[in-house]
Amino acid sequence: MKNKQKKNRPGPEAKAWVSRDHAVISKSVTREYPLVAASAKGCRMTDVDGFAYLDFTSGIAVTASGHCHPKVVKAICDQAKKLIHMSGTDFYYASEIELAERLCSFAPGRLRKKVFFTNSGAESVEAAMKLARYATRRPYYIAFSGAFHGRTMGALSLTASKAVQKKAYAPLISSVVHAPYPNPYRPPAGLCAEDCVDFTLDWIEETAFKHFVPAEEVAAVFVEAIQGEGGYIVPPKDFLRKLAMLAAAHGILLVVDEVQSGMGRTGKMFASEHFNVVPDIMTLAKGIASGMPLGAIVAKSKIMDVWEPGAHANTFGGNPIACEAALATIELLKDGLMDNARILGDFMQTRLREMQKTHRLMGDVRGMGLMVAVELVKDRETKEVAVAERDAVIQGCFEKGLLILGCGESVLRFMPPLTLTKKEAEEGLGIFQAVLAQVEKKKF
Repeated sequence: MKNKQKKNRPGPEAKAWVSRDHAVISKSVTREYPLVAASAKGCRMTDVDGFAYLDFTSGIAVTASGHCHPKVVKAICDQAKKLIHMSGTDFYYASEIELAERLCSFAPGRLRKKVFFTNSGAESVEAAMKLARYATRRPYYIAFSGAFHGRTMGALSLTASKAVQKKAYAPLISSVVHAPYPNPYRPPAGLCAEDCVDFTLDWIEETAFKHFVPAEEVAAVFVEAIQGEGGYIVPPKDFLRKLAMLAAAHGILLVVDEVQSGMGRTGKMFASEHFNVVPDIMTLAKGIASGMPLGAIVAKSKIMDVWEPGAHANTFGGNPIACEAALATIELLKDGLMDNARILGDFMQTRLREMQKTHRLMGDVRGMGLMVAVELVKDRETKEVAVAERDAVIQGCFEKGLLILGCGESVLRFMPPLTLTKKEAEEGLGIFQAVLAQVEKKKF
């Protein structure tokens, strides 16, 4: 292994697989670097050439319990021997019911709740959009600049992350108004970070409701508790609470997107808990089943019960194997992984802020739990984005055995499995710092 680590990545096997991929896989998918995964365990991954990597991506915040956790693997294998599929929208089976009971039991708020299972985050958002319209009989939605809610046509209409994601797909759903998201690091011109929240809420009341859409025709406001693809932006502490109050005052449902921030990643089961907010509808996916395709919406019963039989359904949502993987994942989260996310997340942010003192490209360090980000800038005063530098750091880390990904315009995100150890965190941050130092010496 030591000899292989000295060779250039990717190796010949990976190059061959990448060539075969290009011949048959859509070019619409994006790959930051030519990693061809062969196996993984915990936070470690090995590619087809035997190169080892420390994974700070978790398959985009999916493998919450680490790669191939033995308890999750056992749950999957045991269920696969008994029942692989029986559509939960037409039949009953225990694992789907048990999982729904667990989600309802610890979802925010004391009111009764119900669950609808999906296959992905985008599908969860689509279901939430339909439920909000069905329950309110209102046609419009409010979302936020920088938001990412998925790539299906409805979810894409709410998304406002990157223009390329919408290119050539018009017309989308036209009844969506995007409000400014309160970004403390990049507040609107002339404002300080503390004024972001009032600016956003005033914009909704004074601009959106007066010029774009009547408040009484808005079904729901969709918001990420922490913006994901938009840059891992943690809003001011009072934003979600005040937004919930504004929505309630107009009879608008609050839909909190916890697809990336939920299931223990921030040190609590759901990021909205940090802000003392109870969503009317919550969307889930990614980390819920440690890699099995599963999503869900959790809604107050009085809202979910508005749906009549046949109003919404799917074939694969709540698959028995995925549900058993989710039940095993939840036990692991409650048995220590959530606490570990909080402890290791605090450690990583502390170390990154120490690095920030000596690395000129590090403009901002932010996050909650193991949802951590560093925003790179060319100049800390002007905050000019450092896109080329960010991309160079990602590539450089890959070449040294660390897997990270970007988001926003020039943000690096660290989203390792929640099984991360302090030793692994130090190792990964050490590689990151070494690569960052190399990039800072270059001119772009």
